[in-house]
Amino acid sequence: MAGLAESGSNPDVELLYDINGLAKDAPHWFDRVMEFVGEYGVVFALLLLVVWCWWSVRRRGGEDAASSVAALVWAPLAAGVAVLVNVPIRGFVERPRPFFDHQGLEVLVAGKTDYSFVSDHATLVMAMGVALFVADRRFGVAGIVLALFGGFCRVYMGVHYPTDVVGGFALGTAVALLLSPVAMALLTPLTRAVERSPRLGGLVSARGRAAGQDAVIPGARKESPGSEERGLAA
Repeated sequence: MAGLAESGSNPDVELLYDINGLAKDAPHWFDRVMEFVGEYGVVFALLLLVVWCWWSVRRRGGEDAASSVAALVWAPLAAGVAVLVNVPIRGFVERPRPFFDHQGLEVLVAGKTDYSFVSDHATLVMAMGVALFVADRRFGVAGIVLALFGGFCRVYMGVHYPTDVVGGFALGTAVALLLSPVAMALLTPLTRAVERSPRLGGLVSARGRAAGQDAVIPGARKESPGSEERGLAA
């Protein structure tokens, strides 16, 4: 398996050269932007999407707020679990980085000496994007689009074959979806407990917290009629 896609006639390699060839024709500054986006930018953007979605769910409130927040907590956890699952896969396949076997690639990031299949970045971003889709479809579509672009960046940078990225997408999707029921069963009771907390409830539902505060006011008003009656009796 270590010799996977070593032939230059392989469509995987041809697509690698086609996409990576764009880096050769692009200005230097653009390559530096793609390098940053491919290494850090997409992951950071996905994290911002998760926070944005959480803020939207929190403001909206409602009965499903706790389960929605639980799904959002699962998004970064799914990414971490998927990368851990990938560790033995990479060690089993032992596929070298494409620039070790193929000459003429424009490698934008030096020092990549670990194995290539499956792409950790593609696994991570797609797991997060799919888990975000489970929580909210609008934000999830944006997350999946970002993940697809992140995978493209990895090939553009010359550090992965296209099949490395596709494999990462498949692995991230499988982990996010297959483990989602277990994650929700564990996380939803936790977020419901947080929602009921007087101090932390606002992390799950801003409306729930406001409702809890309003519930104290009627109780205070109930005391005033009694006090007025006592005053009249006196």
